[in-house]
Order: sequence, then structure tokens, then C-alpha cells
Amino acid sequence: MRNRDLLPRRTILRSAIAMGGLAVAAPVRAALPQFTPNQVMGPFYPVEKPLDQDADLTAISGKSGQAEGQVLHLMGRVLDSQGRPISGARIEIWQANTHGRYTHPADTNTTPLDPNFEGFGVQITDDEGRYRFKTIKPGAYPVGENWIRPPHIHFDVSGRTGRVLTQMYFENEPLNDLDRLLLSARNQQALIAKYQPPTGEMEPVSLAAVWNIMLPEV
Repeated sequence: MRNRDLLPRRTILRSAIAMGGLAVAAPVRAALPQFTPNQVMGPFYPVEKPLDQDADLTAISGKSGQAEGQVLHLMGRVLDSQGRPISGARIEIWQANTHGRYTHPADTNTTPLDPNFEGFGVQITDDEGRYRFKTIKPGAYPVGENWIRPPHIHFDVSGRTGRVLTQMYFENEPLNDLDRLLLSARNQQALIAKYQPPTGEMEPVSLAAVWNIMLPEV
């Protein structure tokens, strides 16, 4: 396993403490009153998972280029029904690139592919249930007449208490109020990540977002 396959735990800890929503002592129950809702997987889960599976989606092993778009540091915690952290949970994410296109043969969007962005990552939560990905903010894209999907990231999270297959959205996106999938969710706010100021270890022009996940009981 390469050194960057999982971001260093020390880096995760420092960033987590700096981000108020992730502090170990933070009252997670108040932030997560309900389980994270399931949402459809969608048609663009990778047909073949890339060999470069890690927590940094902004670069591909063996290539010198960087992914196009706004760098996004996405972090949070995986919790059980009592708000306790779940260590060892496996998180897979997949997403469109900054132009709103997936690296998938079924995506007929005519916007450009990004040769430096495969749009798939894997992370295992640490002892405090924390995860962190470095990626780019995905673009919106049309899925039919009068429907443009807002920026979102797909999540498949498996832990000892269960599994959730869902989608994460971003706060303050106008398209959220029109999205049929988001509007159909029982607890919409549980699907929306909150922005935080980037810490000193992050690029000054990057985005930082926090999203906690509560798994259902087995």
C-alpha cells in the first residue's frame, strides 16, 4: 500500500480538532438526530474500480497532472445510533468531475472528461470514526428535461452496525431546492454537508466541508 493510500492519521487528527464540528468532545447527537437516509446508487458506480484507490482523488498514481476544479477537503465521522464513533468502517465515494461528467462508459454527458480525475476513492475510519477525502467539488449535470442534478457525491458506507448507500449534497446550492432525489428524502438536512473555513494545512483557496454519517442498526 502506498503512503498516500490513506491520509496520515496525524493529519486527520490535527484537521479534525481544528474543525469545530469534528472535535472529539463535540456533541454529535444534536447534529445527527436521525439516521442518514438511503438514496439510489445511480447508474455510474465504476464498472471497473481503478487501481489507484485511496483518499486523494485529485491525483492519479503514475500521472503528473492534477484534477481540474475547486479542491475540496471532505471530512466527518461515522456514528452509530447512540452517536458513538464507528472505527474500521469502509467508505467508498464516487462522483462527477468539475464539468459534471463521470468517468463511466454509460455517461453520455458531452462535457469534457478529466484525464487526471477518476472520481472514485476509498477510506477506512480511524479509532474515532473519522474519515477524510481530498477531492474536487463536482459539477452539476442534466439528467433529463427540466432536471439538473445539484453537485453531490455518492457514498457507500459499511460498518459493524449496518450500511448506508446514499448521496451527499452541499449547503447553499440553489439546485438543491429543485432536486427530486433530495426532496424525496425524509431527513434532507442529514444529507447536506456544511462548509468550514480551511485550516492551515489546506490550500488557502480550497473548500472544506464536514459531513457526519449515522448508520442504522443491524
